[in-house]
Amino acid sequence: MYEIMHIDKVVASVSTLGQVKIFNAQFLPYDIYLEESAAFDDRINNLANFYHWCASRVLSLDRTYAKQIMNSLGVPQAVTDRDRAQISLSYHCVSLNDVYWVRTVGEAVSFKELNLYDNPLNEAIIPLPLKGKHLTVTNKELAPDLSTKGCFPKAWIRTGTEFRLLKDGGEEVVRRELAASKICQCFDVPQVIYEEYFYDGEKVTQSTIVTSKRYSMVSKVAYDVYAINNDLDTIEECIRLDPIAYYGMNILDYLVGNTDRHPENWGFLIDNATNQPVSLYPLMDFNMSFQTYDKLDGANCQTVLPRKLTQREAAIEAVQAIGLRQIREVDVAVFDGMAQEREMFQLRLAELKKYAKAN
Repeated sequence: MYEIMHIDKVVASVSTLGQVKIFNAQFLPYDIYLEESAAFDDRINNLANFYHWCASRVLSLDRTYAKQIMNSLGVPQAVTDRDRAQISLSYHCVSLNDVYWVRTVGEAVSFKELNLYDNPLNEAIIPLPLKGKHLTVTNKELAPDLSTKGCFPKAWIRTGTEFRLLKDGGEEVVRRELAASKICQCFDVPQVIYEEYFYDGEKVTQSTIVTSKRYSMVSKVAYDVYAINNDLDTIEECIRLDPIAYYGMNILDYLVGNTDRHPENWGFLIDNATNQPVSLYPLMDFNMSFQTYDKLDGANCQTVLPRKLTQREAAIEAVQAIGLRQIREVDVAVFDGMAQEREMFQLRLAELKKYAKAN
């Protein structure tokens, strides 16, 4: 029998036969659906949903260096949700995204002992997730990195009480993210700042952590599960709760040509005291910027689905809603060695300025 925990609250219990007891529905994870039911089909669904939720707290197998990480753990590379869940359960499903974790009933362990915000990380494992170097490590040591989403090499490091995320992907990817971040900082939209950092003699990006024991992150795709089961529209909730961050995201992604705004790459900031969203979390991940950057329209916009809009159309709609929100001029030195990108950025900015003036 497993207990899903939120800090020190027992939120629900799930048996290996799919029997569920919900103790605090308000604090259930947004991306899990459980039913207190004796029906066979419901119990099967409960178990599948539980294992899927646990598995989602492990790295994606398309992640760069995933094979090396799995080999170092001594686990199969081709795994089912249940297999992946066992990896996550081996380190109590802890994550740097939120304050959920799992224990077995009667297990004498607490959030204080396990959470990654208070307990030190083993920096010795950084070379593995960031550079793919083969080490022998334990599941528990890799927990911080296993619970970090994305397909580019990345690793958390801890300096005192501060966490920083290092991201690699090659010289060009790092350059794109740094340039895009400098551009975005010229606009008044909540965002993660990416800065230059050197690890093992190579340039990577670094950024500070968004989450804490006070605030968690829930991705858009995770919130969709909650929205469907509570008759809500996720996009409507975004606009109601935080129009600046939602529309600002569409403006900046268009301007820098970011094509990686999939539903696991943006979402809600959650107050852990209430488990309720307080805003969208700051805009992050710009290492796929300057893509589909050879045309004014850009790519199809992923953040307005199921509507079909180009990035340009979504950005125009956003400017009409909140204005352009530019707070200073973009230094053209950002585009060093990127003449074509500079020209397209200027065209896109001029395009949005026309609608900002009309607004």
